[in-house]
Amino acid sequence: MNINLTLFAQMVTFAVFVGFCMKYIWPPIVNALAERKAKIAEGLAAAERGHQEQALGEQRALDLMKEAKTQAADIVGQAQKRATDIVEEAKSDARVEGERLVAAAQAEIERETNRAREDLRERVASLAMLAAEKILQKEINVDTHRSIVDEFAKQL
Repeated sequence: MNINLTLFAQMVTFAVFVGFCMKYIWPPIVNALAERKAKIAEGLAAAERGHQEQALGEQRALDLMKEAKTQAADIVGQAQKRATDIVEEAKSDARVEGERLVAAAQAEIERETNRAREDLRERVASLAMLAAEKILQKEINVDTHRSIVDEFAKQL
C-alpha cells in the first residue's frame, strides 16, 4: 500500500462524507436552527407586544381610576348638595310648622282672651246690677234694661 493511494482514498472518502453531510445532515440542522431563530424572534416580539400591552393596560387602569375618582367626587358632591337641600327643606318645613303653631296658639290665646272678657263683662254687669239694685233698693229687670247693661259692659 502506498501512502499516496491511502491519502487519496481518505480524501475521496472525506469528500463523499462531506457531500453526504451537506446533502442529508446539514439541511435539517439548518432548518432546525432557522425554526429556533424564528421561534426566538417570535417570542421576543410577543414579549415586546406584552410589554406594550401592559403599559397600555396600566395607562387604561390609571385613566379608569381617575374617571372613577372623578365620578365618586361628583357623586359625593351631589350627595352633599342633596343633604344640604334636605336640611334646608326640613328647616323651611319646621319654620312653616312653627309659624303655623304660633298662629294657632295666638288664635287660641285671642279666643281665650275674648271668652274671659265676655265672662268678665257678664260678671261685671251682674255685679253692677246687684250694686244698682241695692242702691235703688228695687229689682232691675235685665230684659227691660238690656241695652243699658250692654252699653255698660262695652265701656268696661
